Amino acid sequence: MTYLELPPQPYLYISYLRVGKLLYWSMLLFILESWFYWYKFEYALENYSLIWVAFWFSCFLFSFVHIFLLIMDGWSRFQNYKRAKDLFFVHGFSSKVADMYLGSKCQRNAAIVAAEELGYKHEITTYFRSKGVKWFHYFPYFMIHDPLFLFKNYFWERTFLEKSYIAKFDYKRLQLERAI
Repeated sequence: MTYLELPPQPYLYISYLRVGKLLYWSMLLFILESWFYWYKFEYALENYSLIWVAFWFSCFLFSFVHIFLLIMDGWSRFQNYKRAKDLFFVHGFSSKVADMYLGSKCQRNAAIVAAEELGYKHEITTYFRSKGVKWFHYFPYFMIHDPLFLFKNYFWERTFLEKSYIAKFDYKRLQLERAI
C-alpha cells in the first residue's frame, strides 16, 4: 500500500481512546467502585468495626490499584497499536502480523484499530474469526493455558510494561500530503 491510498486518519488521541475503550470503561467502573468502597470504609471506621474496616479497605485497595493497572494496560495496548499500524503499513495485511496480537481481546482491539485506519478492517476481523476468536473471548488465552501467569515475567512485561514504541510514519501528515 502506498500512502496515496491512505484512508482519512484520526488524530492520535482519538486512536488512543479507541484502542483502549474497553479498558477505559472498566477504569470508570473501578473508579466508581473505589468511591463506594471508600464510603463504606469510612462508615466502618466511624462505627469501630475492625472486621468491616479491614474488609472495606481491602475492597477499596483492590479497586484503586486496578485503576492504575488499567492505565498501564491502556498505554501498553497503544504501543501495540503503533507497532501494528507500522507493520500493516509496510507489509499490507499480513497474518503473521495479526498473529502477534491474537493473545487477548485488548491486543486484538489494538490491531483491529490499526488495521481499520489503514483500510484492512475486513481482512483482520475475517482472519481473527478464522482463528476461532469469538466476540466474547475477553480473557487472554494465556490465562487459560497457564494458571500461574501472575508469577511469570512475560505477563507483567507484555500486559503492563510494554516498551515505548515510536511510530515510523506520521500518518496524519501522509494523509494531508495526499490531499495536496
